[in-house]
Amino acid sequence: MAENPNPTGSVALTITEEKPITSNQDNKGRKSIHIKHLMLPLTILSFILSLPILFSIIWLIYTRQYECEDLLSLPKLQIAIVIGLIIVFIVSNLVVYLRVRFPVPALLSAMVLLILMLIVGLGLVGAYKMDIRTIPGSPIWIEMIVDNENNWNNIKSCIYETRTCGDLASSSSMLTAYDFTRRKLSSIESGCCKPPTSCGMQYVNATFWTEEEEQAIDNSTPKDKDCDMWKNEENQLCYSCNACKEGFLRTLSGKWQKIGNFLVAMAILLIVSHLILFVATMWDRYG
Repeated sequence: MAENPNPTGSVALTITEEKPITSNQDNKGRKSIHIKHLMLPLTILSFILSLPILFSIIWLIYTRQYECEDLLSLPKLQIAIVIGLIIVFIVSNLVVYLRVRFPVPALLSAMVLLILMLIVGLGLVGAYKMDIRTIPGSPIWIEMIVDNENNWNNIKSCIYETRTCGDLASSSSMLTAYDFTRRKLSSIESGCCKPPTSCGMQYVNATFWTEEEEQAIDNSTPKDKDCDMWKNEENQLCYSCNACKEGFLRTLSGKWQKIGNFLVAMAILLIVSHLILFVATMWDRYG
């Protein structure tokens, strides 16, 4: 009779020890189900985030070059960016499907490309102050190239040959001075085709201005150096003005800064997306 309590106690002990194990298995099963439910939305999100890259590739392929941009070898840079974006788009979507078999190599492949994309984008927006000469397309690089006298002479001739100012004169020949001042001009038209507003010249047409006598005598305000460079001759106008150079720089820098901002934004979004997907994959496998 003394032997009966011991088996009963051992059985009771065994039962109480098995209950937590069953509960832990259920919790792990539920967590695994929840993680698997997140996989599909994360995969779709990664694909959706890569779609703007595809659209930007199409835009860069079909967009026309800005006036005289080819003189600075920037079209070659644009082609290189297109090729790079194609590779990023393919790899970014390929690693999503390889993450189950090769999660770590897939993540590293995507991260290397995306970090390179981020570095290029930061260079185009002018984030680096070191050796800018090695970063084509950055604002300081463009300014340095345009400031070169030989390059600027070629650019001035190119702007004249594109007949930007001639087309402006033709399209605004019937406009009054008031209507012309209300017209929205491009940076190149405003800087190269007409004298600066501070010169106080009188409008005759878009490319022909006369100096008012009262303004010429008035010395109360400093005179812009571009006022002396302005000529009414069709092949001179304000092509030698600083305003013309600034307008050209503003046009090019604006384009490449937009491309740089896009590359930075897309790189950051895709890096975060791939990291989250990688963590979810590893949690599902080893969590």
